[in-house]
Amino acid sequence: MTVKIADILTPENWNEYGVVRTSELSALWQAGIVAGMDGISLPNGGGTINLPFFGDLTGDAELLSDSSPLTPEGIGTGKQIAAVLGRGKAWGVNDLAGVFAGADPAEAIISLIAFYWARQMQAELIALLTGMFGAASMAALVSDVSAEAAAVDNSFNGDTFIDATQLLGDAKGQVSAIAMHSATEAYLAKAKLIDYETIDGKSDRVPIYMGKRVIVDDGLPVSSGTYTSYIFGGAVVGHTEGTIGPEDLENDRDILQGDTVFAMRRRFLLHPKGMKWVGAPAGDFPSRAELAVGTNWERVFETKQIPIIQFKHKLTAA
Repeated sequence: MTVKIADILTPENWNEYGVVRTSELSALWQAGIVAGMDGISLPNGGGTINLPFFGDLTGDAELLSDSSPLTPEGIGTGKQIAAVLGRGKAWGVNDLAGVFAGADPAEAIISLIAFYWARQMQAELIALLTGMFGAASMAALVSDVSAEAAAVDNSFNGDTFIDATQLLGDAKGQVSAIAMHSATEAYLAKAKLIDYETIDGKSDRVPIYMGKRVIVDDGLPVSSGTYTSYIFGGAVVGHTEGTIGPEDLENDRDILQGDTVFAMRRRFLLHPKGMKWVGAPAGDFPSRAELAVGTNWERVFETKQIPIIQFKHKLTAA
């Protein structure tokens, strides 16, 4: 029996294998930066979803007295607002399944698509980070040393990195990963500041800087010699997928040409912790350009509760 793409790329196969495979291929998921949002499901309509949260407990402890009772205080509440993202892509191929003769065609084809979506999800996150740090309320978590005159002060090095993490104060111990451009990683590697380790018995070596996992992505901004890196503490971005149904994953085939066309549509959340989306997109869903606009975001958590730092620096030899 001939295996056709239409038999392989079905909603069931993608749900059971493709989404999982996408997360396995993304360094953001592997580093624990992006995590699933338990109990959150996308609404059938609307472009945003409310994510309520409880504030921290405040006020000093009271003095015990046999004549004055303690005064009960409540707990503050608030809400994050996440934008629902909608993306799609279509491909046309000519008997692609035949290319993978002798291998598992389902795994091969879905893995190709998963690689594509892993790259796309990282691009979405970079747009989100650009937007959230463009918000005026996030200024306290931006470390920009690029304008310093001395090379030792404007470049990425141990001192400037530690100064950047200090923006989190006593919460800096949460820092676990750094996303940087490949040029930044190469710069640090030349200075012998990057270690490469094998994790969980895998063959690929993972770069480590000062004990923190390094995520390399050339989609990170570079402007006039200034590089933007991001310092993360734990799972700071939430992700959940909408239901993938027949209308979101469709195939069509021209039997005379041997061509298969298939289209994928995805609806999902990729939301930075502690932020509120306040934008009004021109279309049904926010574009990446709109996600990257600072006025479309507001901070709703206390600063230390958002363990992400934007670090802008040069690559200047001291």
